[in-house]
Amino acid sequence: MKLEEKQILELKQLFSEMESKSDFLALLNTVQVWMYGESYHPIQLKQLTYYANPNNSADRYHTFIIRKKSGGERQINAPINGLKSILKVLNVIFQNTFEVHNAANGFVLERSIVDNAKNHLGKNYVYNLDLKDFFHSFDRKRVKGALMQEPFNLKDNKEKLAFLISSLCTHPLEINEKKINVLPQGSPTSPSLTNILCIRLDRRLNGLAKKVGAKYTRYADDITFSAPTNVFKKENFQNELSRIITEDQKLEINPKKTRLQTQLHRQEVTGLTVNEKVNVPQRYVKQIRMWIYYWEKYGYLRAQQLFLSDYKKDKGHRMKGVPNLANVLAGKLDFLKMVKGDHDSTFMKLNARLALLVNSNDDMKEILDLWENDGIEAAMDKYYQRDNKISMRASDSDFGLDDVLIAKFLSLDTMEFNGGNIEKDN
Repeated sequence: MKLEEKQILELKQLFSEMESKSDFLALLNTVQVWMYGESYHPIQLKQLTYYANPNNSADRYHTFIIRKKSGGERQINAPINGLKSILKVLNVIFQNTFEVHNAANGFVLERSIVDNAKNHLGKNYVYNLDLKDFFHSFDRKRVKGALMQEPFNLKDNKEKLAFLISSLCTHPLEINEKKINVLPQGSPTSPSLTNILCIRLDRRLNGLAKKVGAKYTRYADDITFSAPTNVFKKENFQNELSRIITEDQKLEINPKKTRLQTQLHRQEVTGLTVNEKVNVPQRYVKQIRMWIYYWEKYGYLRAQQLFLSDYKKDKGHRMKGVPNLANVLAGKLDFLKMVKGDHDSTFMKLNARLALLVNSNDDMKEILDLWENDGIEAAMDKYYQRDNKISMRASDSDFGLDDVLIAKFLSLDTMEFNGGNIEKDN
């Protein structure tokens, strides 16, 4: 959340004057008012004391596993609601107090994966790296140390506040068969804190990139270099890269996710292609077209069934609940607009087709209301008026949303669907 300039100045002033746990509590509640207005719930001093000590609140995080698309597993540690409410406020404080490096684009206010990808547009060589176990590489000592530096300056008699905040933001997890207080993957503050903790990494890797005529960006644990010539396989570059990441910053490169991409092949940066322009992969647009076609051809319910089958194959490794076709399409089109722009012809055509389908369903609900209030003749007149306006619709033999809404209105207890015919089971 981006605060107003006046609020940012007040935030920095309050933070600099903070000397006690009570001052810190007052700061949290002030920022809460800015975030939520009169509906905010004040944080209590006993909450800070309780959640800052993992020995008192061992259950302050709940852990679950999600499957990666690659076949592996990722452990997520999500804070319980009481701690989460505190960390959300803390995250706003971090984001509005610390100025991250220009090369950092992940979880930064007013920056996105599109901004990250644009830096590498039209380059002959794109070099991708991934940092292994990124969040768990930062322990409580490193978090506390960062809070003692500029611009936070929680040192000397304020060091106890640095320890309190670092204790709220880290949690004891088993790392290499040892319990260590580290940044949990799943906490609201972890991404922002990694940007703070990686400021030296970003400066040094950016310096390395400039030295060899390359461009550098980082999106969380995803590092990208690009250049007009292949400088990335040279021994001097590799040695300096390893020294900065491994020796200096104590982080680990994941060799399985290191790749060099040339312009002769598709170049991707944080999932977007950058060969000629920043774009989504072709498969992304094809999938949207296919799901819209399902809806146009078969009606909503049958389209939802076909969509679920496709979606499970693609996202089943981390699917929660039952996704809704209309919502997923709207979300995908919003992302397409962010990447390609709202005047892009592909986006405009697909968005218009979706709008027609959604409006068609809204019309159907209006028809049923007419039926209930004004009778069947008024409803059927409206139905045929609406039917003439729709250029693409399910055929009479298709099982569409119209059948279901009408069936619900008639309150048929038991139905069998045979093509487009609804038969009451006697």
